[in-house]
Amino acid sequence: MELDQIEKDSLVEEAQQDVETKPYLTALVGWSVQAIEAAARMNRPFVVVGPPEFESYAEKHDIKFVGWDFNKINESSDGLYKQLKAMGAELAIPLYEECVEWAGALNARFREEPRVFNRSLLLRDKGMMKRKAQISGIKVGVFEEARNKDDVKRFLQRVNEALLKLEGDHLDPIHVKPLDKAGSVGHMAINTVEGIEKIQDTDFPLLMESHLDGQEFSCEAFVHKGKVRFLNITEYVRLGYSNFVPASPKLEQKRPQIEEAVQKLVDAFEIEYGVIHPEYFLTPDGTLHFGEVAARVPGGHIFELIERAYGFSAYEAQILCSDPNTTEAELEAFFPNPYDYDGYAGCLMVHPNIDYVQDLNIPDELEEHPYFEKHDMFTPPQGKVAERVGFGNHYGTIFFFGRDSEEMYDLVKEYEQYDFYK
Repeated sequence: MELDQIEKDSLVEEAQQDVETKPYLTALVGWSVQAIEAAARMNRPFVVVGPPEFESYAEKHDIKFVGWDFNKINESSDGLYKQLKAMGAELAIPLYEECVEWAGALNARFREEPRVFNRSLLLRDKGMMKRKAQISGIKVGVFEEARNKDDVKRFLQRVNEALLKLEGDHLDPIHVKPLDKAGSVGHMAINTVEGIEKIQDTDFPLLMESHLDGQEFSCEAFVHKGKVRFLNITEYVRLGYSNFVPASPKLEQKRPQIEEAVQKLVDAFEIEYGVIHPEYFLTPDGTLHFGEVAARVPGGHIFELIERAYGFSAYEAQILCSDPNTTEAELEAFFPNPYDYDGYAGCLMVHPNIDYVQDLNIPDELEEHPYFEKHDMFTPPQGKVAERVGFGNHYGTIFFFGRDSEEMYDLVKEYEQYDFYK
């Protein structure tokens, strides 16, 4: 072989290696400063696909950005994939609820696996989600879908007939939730026919389900290649207001049962990569009932609490587990033993109990408590309190950390009803 041919072959080989090792972009779909910071810390090239109003912020901070309206689907939607592909993106990660199917559609194209998109739809439609769980043998409550208020009335009556309620008895509640809304948005508990009139027409179609007694909690499962690599259990003190990580010893002793249930959910829903946030009910007899599952960053500051308790960034964990190219060695080096935590990290999300506020009042005994760490509460500049949507738009959060789960629970419970705003 001639010397110049050897040099040519060497150059071709180097070019091929360069193509194979060229860093690809990770598309962060939505907007999260914490996720952006996590990707930057990991030295991972990324692009943010976010609402157009964040473009000026992105430009100011030299963040690669593509503006997109997630509520608008039309014939130009395919252009998002083409634009990202041309930039070198090969992976999409959803950061909040409305982005889940967009990330699913992008990953289906990036990986040339159409079913990836179908799975994302499954995680967005509460009715479809419940049917899939039931078909897979996962225990759920009684549920149906409603198109109008007459459907809700019939379901309320049928459920209570099955419970052998007599005329004059208090009815057991049913729960209604819009099929595609995030978390608790639009959620109502109804136990009277009159209560049905409070449902907004815009909430239809919605899911109706029977009430489940028991302890409600959530899990945050980091999944890679269809296997749960780390499972956090979050204990709710009051749903939508307060929680702590990890769960108390009483709930944590159920970990083997919970791990089995979550892996069964992953298998049934064919979840391969990323993070899921399922909610369960643990009934007094020890039975686990599946509530619902999301496939994005959970609310309630849970990712921040995980980092405080376990010492790793859950945002980094989400990025690692979302990427099919992450190695076993990287995962093993990243995640700690789930029983190895520094203490209990909790938070209380505060919303004023009044319509108009003038002052913020934080008691000295709270700030002097050894479990108190910080707060980010604020007085609204115009004084008028915005109506709460679901469990969102709270007016600040108080963060705690301590060694005893019972003291954490009691402390958070004590301040749930405190009037911080006057």
